[in-house]
Amino acid sequence: MRSKDNVTRHGAITGAALGALGVLCFSMSLPATRLAVAHLDAWFVAFGRAVGAGLLAVAYLAIVRAPRPTCGQRRRLAVVALGVVAGFPLFTSLALQTSTAAHGAVVIAVLPAVTAGFAVLRARERPAPAFWLAGAAGLLAVLAFLALSGAVSGAAGPADLFLLAAVVLCGLGYAEGGALSRELGGARTICWALVLALPFTTAVTAVAALRHPPHAPAVAWAGLGYLTAVSMFLGFFAWYGGLARGGVARVGQIQLAQPVLTMAWSALLLHERVPPIAAAAAVAVLACVALTQRLRTAAPPALAG
Repeated sequence: MRSKDNVTRHGAITGAALGALGVLCFSMSLPATRLAVAHLDAWFVAFGRAVGAGLLAVAYLAIVRAPRPTCGQRRRLAVVALGVVAGFPLFTSLALQTSTAAHGAVVIAVLPAVTAGFAVLRARERPAPAFWLAGAAGLLAVLAFLALSGAVSGAAGPADLFLLAAVVLCGLGYAEGGALSRELGGARTICWALVLALPFTTAVTAVAALRHPPHAPAVAWAGLGYLTAVSMFLGFFAWYGGLARGGVARVGQIQLAQPVLTMAWSALLLHERVPPIAAAAAVAVLACVALTQRLRTAAPPALAG
């Protein structure tokens, strides 16, 4: 029993560490998207990043000689592709044509809660009531920080609807991908999802490039490069690996720290204002994240291995 507890504890620690690395990678996604769509077509940015990452995925799968997924796994990979390969990139790209990255962080703050909800529905996890209380406290801390920072301003508009759609689809893709990673591994899960979507993403990218030939300064291409290599590819190696090891609901709560990190990147790269309250908010958020990582989340034996 003690050995089993040690294995479980080791998995939770490893999952949290990988999840934190994934969040660090994702935290610059909105600023990078903002840089890219300022000069490039939003559809080209959304699907071009998936094409580039898909080509990297083909190379990775060939190098490791990964076996092909089963029919059942391909169906689940289609859900992953819908959420994180197509849905989230498209709707955030459309939103950030008119919204700032800092404002986008307001809506993205609810992503951990959405992911936890899908963890119950798709990954069959059973978080304890204390877990939900800690997650809600972290969400309130993030929203309070964003409100005091001035990121919340004006009435909801089309950009907010795009961001909400992105959050729902992303939460679904995170939960499904995290559960599937227990069978395939984090790297192969995102790689197979990218490859599965490659015919569609290539076609959309080609049409977008023909309609609006891409001409942009180096900073826009740098943003697209980051989205391709890190946000869409390498970041998911760590993120899905963390969700598989530590639990989708539990590790998903680490993303409570992402809006604070996004605001920091927005200030550094886009010169958007971040107030001194950010430090206090970051401490509160990290405390709530630490609490969610200490609370046990039950998962069925078939998925916990």
